[in-house]
Amino acid sequence: MLIFHVSETDKALKVDIQELIIAGWAGREQAAIDEHIEELEAIGVKPPSATPLFYRVAANQLTTEPTIQVLGEASSGEVEVVLIGTLQGTLVGIGSDHTDREAEAWSVAHSKQVCAKPVSRKVWRLESVLDHWDELQMTSYATIEGREVVYQQGGVTGLLHPAELLRRFGLDEVRLAPGQAMLCGTLPVMGEVRAADAFRVVLTDPVRGQELEHHYRIKTLPVVA
Repeated sequence: MLIFHVSETDKALKVDIQELIIAGWAGREQAAIDEHIEELEAIGVKPPSATPLFYRVAANQLTTEPTIQVLGEASSGEVEVVLIGTLQGTLVGIGSDHTDREAEAWSVAHSKQVCAKPVSRKVWRLESVLDHWDELQMTSYATIEGREVVYQQGGVTGLLHPAELLRRFGLDEVRLAPGQAMLCGTLPVMGEVRAADAFRVVLTDPVRGQELEHHYRIKTLPVVA
């Protein structure tokens, strides 16, 4: 059970996540999809069979905790909008599709499963931003050797609009069922894909002058044989 703080109502909402979906290769333009494919091919990841792909991940991997634990030093974050279905409507958060890059080289689906998926506690109602969705901006920051650097930055226009993304997922309406959550795709990395000690993700709404943010630390567990 996760607790979210809904910005528009200033109330806490408990959500029991039952199904977690990762929308991979969800770019709006083929050129951007190709760029991300090439980015991951550089670290040994095979191209997808189709785009987008909807990976299923254990629902308990979605977390609002400030620290996650990973095995080894080959994982990294990816900023993503997160849609969350509730009885009160669909919510919007900002999160990270934290992924094991070594596992990704032989199975993208497996790599998605082995890392927690951090998401912000503060959320917006989807209906509050849907009419100006393309104005939203995403940014991620990686803390590497004590220094925070911009890791990803850009507009959501690089990714499929929620209406189109959910249509391709097989839904007739722009909403998720209660208990469903979906990470909606990421942006190209500035530089190389790399590990970090901490990761911060931000979703900015310049029309309403609001931001969602989540910061988490990465605790690396030793790999023993």
